[in-house]
Amino acid sequence: MCRHLAYLGPPRPLAELLTAPPHSLYEQSYTPTVNADGFGIGWYPPDDGAGPVRYRRAVPIWADANLPGLAAVISSGAVLAAVRSATPGTSHDESAAAPFALGRWLFSHNGAVDRWDLLPADTGEPLTAAELLGMEAHSDSALLWIMAGRRLTAGRSPGEALADVARRTLAARPAARLNFLLTDGNSIAATRHGDTLWYRPAGREVTVASSPDTDEPGWQEVPDHSLLLATRHTAEIAPL
Repeated sequence: MCRHLAYLGPPRPLAELLTAPPHSLYEQSYTPTVNADGFGIGWYPPDDGAGPVRYRRAVPIWADANLPGLAAVISSGAVLAAVRSATPGTSHDESAAAPFALGRWLFSHNGAVDRWDLLPADTGEPLTAAELLGMEAHSDSALLWIMAGRRLTAGRSPGEALADVARRTLAARPAARLNFLLTDGNSIAATRHGDTLWYRPAGREVTVASSPDTDEPGWQEVPDHSLLLATRHTAEIAPL
């Protein structure tokens, strides 16, 4: 299983979010499960009109000698990051590492879908030639992002887009594990189906993560088969 995290709040160095916490995403790359098939970080620069910017590698996060220096000097008030454990049969280059991007959107998928290459036909929404050519990677996560991005482009809200993709996928693949994270730098939409998901609202910030990265109070578990919608000031949960 992969692990991921999204943060909205006052600008903080990436190191404070990803490597410094006692149960950080960095630590979650090797315990309790090993996520050594790459990692990615997406963040929004302080300029409101800029970003997002992505840094993705196909190596384990602990093997990137450049990351500590970068994480110490780059700050952001909106971050989405993930460490990857690849689904069998998917790409192993950095293009398969979340976050995936479309305009101001960043997306990550924690989970797996069996026979994912047949999913478009089985859900009744085959991909166009342009969408096939535009897939960043040969993976279940990249395909799910195409499906979600198609809905966002059509004007669906973030929650509607993720919930619809989850429902259609589960109808065709009941055993699929579908934990999604989606942000535009101002809000977070997330789903939990099959793996753990937690969130921690604290003043003017919110963190959503596969597992709590600190021992501080305030972490709340998102129920299975739920949709979470969060901003820096609010958090709402609804059934998928």
